[in-house]
Amino acid sequence: MPKVEVVGFGTYFVDEGTKLVLAMEDNGVDVLHRCGGNARCTTCRVEIIEGDPGVMTDGEIAVRESKGIQDPNIRLSCQIRVRSPLKVKPLMTKTSSGMDAGPRPVD
Repeated sequence: MPKVEVVGFGTYFVDEGTKLVLAMEDNGVDVLHRCGGNARCTTCRVEIIEGDPGVMTDGEIAVRESKGIQDPNIRLSCQIRVRSPLKVKPLMTKTSSGMDAGPRPVD
């Protein structure tokens, strides 16, 4: 089981292959996911501090380009499957934004 450390929220062990957005939400992180985890809104962005989040999906590449996100350490948590230890920092939360999280992403 890979370890996920979420800066400011804690460290959790999650089943390999779990979507990062769900791993965070299921462990009490109030991460946004306004589009329901479909790589359209970028509200589930995280900064990768340590670890390998894997290859970007075509959807993630396209939405990052459309939103002008160029930093390779900024990734969409809805598109990352946890396969190895990660240390991340969520960039948008319900608390910091005042917005509703959005529909729960599907696994």
